[in-house]
Amino acid sequence: MSDTGSRPIRIVGGTVVDPRKLKETQADVLVENGTVTAIGDGVPDAGDGIETIDATGLLVLPGAVDMHVHLREPGFEYKETIESGAKAAVSAGVTSVACMANTRPVNDTPAVTRFILERARVAEGARVYPIGAVSIGLEGKILAEFAGMHDAGIVAVSDDGRPVADAELMRRALECAKLFDIPVIDHAEDPALAAGGVMHEGAVSLRLGLRGIPAEAEEVMVARDIALAQLTGGRLHIAHVSAAGSVRRVRAARAAGVQVTAEVTPHHLWLTDEAVGHYDTNAKMAPPLRTELDRDALREGLRDGTIDAIATDHAPHHRDEKDVEFDCAQHGVVGLESLLPLTMRLVREGVLDLPTAVAKITSEPAGILRLPGGRLEVGAVADVAVVDPELEWTFDPMSLKSKSRNTPFGTWPMRGRALVSLVGGRVAHDGRQAVSSVGQRRSA
Repeated sequence: MSDTGSRPIRIVGGTVVDPRKLKETQADVLVENGTVTAIGDGVPDAGDGIETIDATGLLVLPGAVDMHVHLREPGFEYKETIESGAKAAVSAGVTSVACMANTRPVNDTPAVTRFILERARVAEGARVYPIGAVSIGLEGKILAEFAGMHDAGIVAVSDDGRPVADAELMRRALECAKLFDIPVIDHAEDPALAAGGVMHEGAVSLRLGLRGIPAEAEEVMVARDIALAQLTGGRLHIAHVSAAGSVRRVRAARAAGVQVTAEVTPHHLWLTDEAVGHYDTNAKMAPPLRTELDRDALREGLRDGTIDAIATDHAPHHRDEKDVEFDCAQHGVVGLESLLPLTMRLVREGVLDLPTAVAKITSEPAGILRLPGGRLEVGAVADVAVVDPELEWTFDPMSLKSKSRNTPFGTWPMRGRALVSLVGGRVAHDGRQAVSSVGQRRSA
């Protein structure tokens, strides 16, 4: 993807949020040649060849960085393609996505990594960063080709979708990844404890007659992998933390100096196992939705910095894979297009202040993966989202840009929406006219 942009763009009158300094300021922004060249002082008046975006009353943010996405290509294009996922992302202010390796073929070779990057280049949506597999075929037996995949462009390794059950293999993965300064992203779940489970083990699973997965299935694997990170000095990242016990383990490990980071999904921050209701397969996740106690612990972990990032675990599935009995349904939900408004909701409810919330979806995930985006400062790449924080709209699954519709947030009232997204100074999405034409409204 070229970062040359098309022509200079000035974004005027908006509130600029700097997630690294945790500051909000009224300022104009100038973008030239794919880079932010001025904020505040030094932004010229409108002139020939300079495009102006009026951001009066709007927020100007770094584009969001979603570090946990399943783009399904190659192999499962009926669910999502790299193009549809990358374009869905920019339509929602997400300018970078990191895609997991559980494609078909699995991204466990440099050839598959290069294929993903080439498909992303021609898609001209969000930036796409491949994550390579830990083990060949995600089988948990033999380490994949870390060096070759790293040279081809991976930014992390993960067998996400499956835990790395073999502790020795996980140790070697952490040691090998350390050579390339990339994290091992951990799908923390003990296979024996989780075997056969389809939702959280508790009162709701008992009432519904569904086999449960105890929270300890996650916590024991988090504890094991923290011990291995301490042993090896490697960088461990815990994906989609869902349990209060896991938050406590990560908090203690960080205090002890272990290199461990963590992410949480919007659905685990907003829903509990009660959302399964009457066997709603859109509430079937891996890890499962847990209790209110767990949800509160996740929010506290986000607030006190134990949990670094919010990531969607965007997992598209065809309706035929969800419109089945609960036991047989696929796990996961789409999330790219609900990330921003659900994060803004955390601000309105006082869980996080605005700059911190923005940091959780921009600079923090970018820092974990060593990506160039996630910043809004002079010299940064011009990945920018212009957001109306007061725009009220209804989340309609049928209007999603993603190829799949599996979401538990259908018909939820939302507030806050990306109007314009820039990727490398290029206007990758401009939804101002569309928002105006459907009559979406600003709150008083």
